[in-house]
Amino acid sequence: MITKKDLQDILSRRILVLDGATGTMIQKFGLTEEDYRGERFLDHPYLLKGNNDLLCLTRPDVVAEIHRKYLDAGADIIETNTFNANRISQADYNLQDLVVELNTAAVSIARKVADEFTKKNPKKPRFVCGSIGPTNKTASISPDVNNPAYRAITYNELVDVYKEQVRAMLQAGADILLVETVFDTLNAKACLDAIRQVQEELGTDAPVMISFTIADASGRILSGQTIEACIRSVSHANLLSIGLNCSLGAKELTPFVKELAEKSPVMVSAHPNAGLPNQFGQYEQTPEMMVEDVKRFLENSYVNIIGGCCGTTNEHIRKIAEIVENYTPRQLPHPDHKMYLSGLEPLTVEKDRNFVNIGERTNVAGSAKFARLIREKNYDEALSIARTQVENGAQIIDVNLDDAMLDSKAEMIHFLNLIVSEPEISRIPIMIDSSKWEVLEAGLQCVQGKCLINSLSLKEGEEMFLKKAKKVKEYGAALVVMAFDEQGQADSYSRKIEVCERAYKLLQTIDFPPQDIAFDT
Repeated sequence: MITKKDLQDILSRRILVLDGATGTMIQKFGLTEEDYRGERFLDHPYLLKGNNDLLCLTRPDVVAEIHRKYLDAGADIIETNTFNANRISQADYNLQDLVVELNTAAVSIARKVADEFTKKNPKKPRFVCGSIGPTNKTASISPDVNNPAYRAITYNELVDVYKEQVRAMLQAGADILLVETVFDTLNAKACLDAIRQVQEELGTDAPVMISFTIADASGRILSGQTIEACIRSVSHANLLSIGLNCSLGAKELTPFVKELAEKSPVMVSAHPNAGLPNQFGQYEQTPEMMVEDVKRFLENSYVNIIGGCCGTTNEHIRKIAEIVENYTPRQLPHPDHKMYLSGLEPLTVEKDRNFVNIGERTNVAGSAKFARLIREKNYDEALSIARTQVENGAQIIDVNLDDAMLDSKAEMIHFLNLIVSEPEISRIPIMIDSSKWEVLEAGLQCVQGKCLINSLSLKEGEEMFLKKAKKVKEYGAALVVMAFDEQGQADSYSRKIEVCERAYKLLQTIDFPPQDIAFDT
C-alpha cells in the first residue's frame, strides 16, 4: 500500500494527473432507467436513473470503461465512482443499505483497471482514490429560515455515515482517500475525524486529500469561510494535500489556487470545471481551451496534482497529461509555527500583533445581563452583545454558559449554532469556555473554524489531562492551559512555572502542536 511519504516523494518530483468528471463521461453512454436498474432492481419502487454510484453494481462495464479511458489518457490517479455512495445521499433512492456493497464494488472495479495499467508500465504506477462527497446535508447551516439554530444533521451522525463509507473503501483496497467538493468545513472535519478513527481501527495509513469548492468569485465556500480559514480549520489532520475543485473553470480559479499555493502547509491539488456552464448548464470549453488556462497553474508551480471536474472528459485529461512533464511541482513550504485560528476568516496570533483582544461579555460568569438574557431565552438580544463585541474590536469571542440555572451543554449547542448563522459575529474565531468537558466537546462539534478551548488543567491528574488534550488535538482546536494541578491553583510565580512546564512536557508526549498552546497564569 502506498504511504503518505511515498506520495510526497513522488509529488515533490513531478506533478500527478487526476482524472476528470465521472458524470460527464456517464452521460456520453446515453444510459436509460433500465441500465440503472439492471435485473436486480427491476421492481425497485423508486426511479434510479441519475444514481450514478449504482452503476458499479448494474453496469460495472461502463464504470470500468470510464476508468480505462482516463488511464489511457495519462491519468496517474483515478477516482472511484462513489461521490454519493453514503447513507445520506443513497436514502434519496431508498438504497441506504447498499453503502458497503457500492463502495466495495467501486473500489474493486477501479483497482482492477489501475493494476492492469501499472502492470503494463511499472514506471508509471496508477493509484485508486476513494471519492467521498459532501452529502446533501450541512452541519453549519440551518435548512429552516425560521430557526437558525436548527440543524438537519449532527457532527456525530456525519462521523458515523462517513465511517461506514471509508471503512468499505479501505478494506476494498483504495490507495488514497479524497474528501472532495467541500462546501461546509464542519462536514469535512467530521469526515476527517471518521477517516482518523477508521485508519486507527484498521491499522492503515492511506494518504488523505481534501478539496474545497468555492461558491462564487468572492473566494468563499457556501458556509462562508475564506480559503485561508478553510486551510486553518483542517490543518490538524494528517493531510497529503489541500485543493480546490468544481464551481469555476481554471481561468476563474487561478487567483484562488495561487492563494492556496501561498498558504497551504501541505501539497496542493486542483481539478477545475471545463470553464463556466452556459445557460443550459452545459460546459463548452474544449480540451485545447482548458489546457491553456491550466498552464497558469503549471507555469507558476502552484500545484502538485491537477485534474478536471464538471464537463471534463478523457480528452481534457489527455491534453493536460501531455504537458505536465514540462513543469515543476510546487514544493512544500517550511513550517512557521504560528498559532493559526479561524472563524469565517483567519486570525494569526504572533508577536507582531501584540495583544489579541478577547470579548468576554458572552460569558454568564462575566456579564449579569448576558446570563439573564440566556435564562430568559432572549437569544436575539444575547446575540447583539456578541455582535457589539466584534464591532468594538474583539478578535476572538469567548462563549461560556456554565450556570447552575442552565443546561449548559444544550445552551452551548444552541447559542453556538446561532452565532454560526451570523456572519458578522462568526467571522472571528470562537473560544469555547467551560469547566465541563462534555460542554467543551459539544461546542467543538458545532464550530467549523479553528477555535480555542478554555480550558484544561492538571487538577484531575495527568491521565485525564492527556485524554482530554488528545481529543482537543483531534478536533483541531488550540488549547488554553490553566495553572492548576492536583494541589489546586498555583499561587506563586515558581509554582505557576512548575505547573505550566509540567503540562507542556505532558502535551509533548502526544505531539500537541506547541504553537497551539496558550497558558493562563
